[in-house]
Parts: sequence; C-alpha cells; structure tokens
Amino acid sequence: MKNTIIQGDCIDIMKTIPDNNIDLTVTSPPYDNLRDYNGYTFDFEGIAKELFRVTKDGGVVVWVVADQTSKFCESLSSFKQAIYFVEECGFNLLDTMIYHKSNYAPAYPTLRRYANTFEYMFVFSKGKPSTFNPIQQEKVLKNYKNKKSYFRQKDGSQILKVIDCDRETKDAENVWVVCPTKSKDAQNHPAVFPEQLAKDHILSWSNEGDTVLDPMCGSGTTLKMAKLLDRNYIGIDISEEYCDIARNRVNTGKDLFTESI
Repeated sequence: MKNTIIQGDCIDIMKTIPDNNIDLTVTSPPYDNLRDYNGYTFDFEGIAKELFRVTKDGGVVVWVVADQTSKFCESLSSFKQAIYFVEECGFNLLDTMIYHKSNYAPAYPTLRRYANTFEYMFVFSKGKPSTFNPIQQEKVLKNYKNKKSYFRQKDGSQILKVIDCDRETKDAENVWVVCPTKSKDAQNHPAVFPEQLAKDHILSWSNEGDTVLDPMCGSGTTLKMAKLLDRNYIGIDISEEYCDIARNRVNTGKDLFTESI
C-alpha cells in the first residue's frame, strides 16, 4: 500500500492498514463548514480512533485545524477534537503549535473581532515520540553554545542553568510564520495545504524511509513533500477529483519545491 493514493472513505481504507504501521500523519481536516469539499463530510471520531490504531508506538499525528465563527462565537471544534484525541483515543498532546499566516484576509467589520491570522497545529504522539529533528534557523543569531537560562521553580525562585546545545543557532519556535500561497499545480482544490508546513513537519517528526500518511490528502501536498524528502507515503481521499490532483502533483512534480521555501 505504500507510495499510493487511494480513493475511498478514509476510515474504511485505514482499516486495511495493519496496527502500529504509520510513523507520521500530517493532515488538515475540513474546518466545520468553512469550505465545501464537493459536499463530502467526515466522521471525526472514527478517524481519530483509526489514527491511534495505525500509528506506531512513538509515532506522531499532526492535526492542522481552525474554528468557524458564527454569531460572534468560535465553534471550539479544534479544542474538542484535541481533547478527544487525548482522553478518548490515548494520544499525548505533545505540542500545540501555531501556523501564523503572513498573508491573511482582513476581518469583516460586522464580526467585531480582529483579523484571524492563525490556525492550530496539534502535535499528538503515541507515547514518547521516537523522532524529533528540530528545525533550526539558518541565520546565526548568536552563539547558542553553553547558553545560560533561568528556570522558575514552584516557590517562585529561579535557578540558573547552563544548557549545552553544542550549536550556534536557536531552534525554531512552535509558532511558524508561513505564507499560505497556493501551488500552481493545485489550483483546482479549495484549500491547499502550504508546502512549507508539510515539509517542516515531515522533517521534524520522521526520518528517511519512514511512512507518512494523509487520510484526507486533498491536493496531495503532504504526499508530494514526503516523496521529495525520501519518505514513503499513503494518501486517501473520498473525492476522485482530488485524488487525481494529488496523483498529478506527486507523479509529475519537479524535484524542486514549487513554493518559495
């Protein structure tokens, strides 16, 4: 099943994947009713349970999601889903990351709120994560070797510790600023996942030769990046139209990333 894109209901397809088989999942589900994906809907609870079953011990699921705003209230779907992953499925919430859009739509004046500039990237792990390759800033900001930092204790006091990181760059933070530019090879999909996000998550939570899953692969960004980064991939989408877009991007994509990353 590796290195393939399958049309069908992702729960049914995932049931054919053996237990503890997937190293990393990077996906972005439909956000409430913010987009019309050819009229398709999805069973969140069923997907979450299957993701836990197919994920290896030490594997990671990256769930990129946002909330709909209606009648001056956010839906809270993102938080409800995160809690379900942990309390009902058994995942650990390793990190709540932020995808900050450097190019975002202005707020409607009638909403009486500030412009929405970010989405959540929940990083779930099945037990202790077995892989972490931290993205580092390319520019050397300062000498990071033998860095001294203060750590606050429960009683409010602070202890000075020296962190020997043996490098000269700082790790990237858990807020990633990315321009949500649509790739030229995915213009016919309503919500294309930014290549930069997929690339950095795949680099962070997997190694070459690992298997990366996207059970709602849409235009195939996660799969394209997995292939370019020498990972195996499995893509699933209920829409044959979107599967065709994804296959075209994966099979005919250039050896260079199409976005400026």
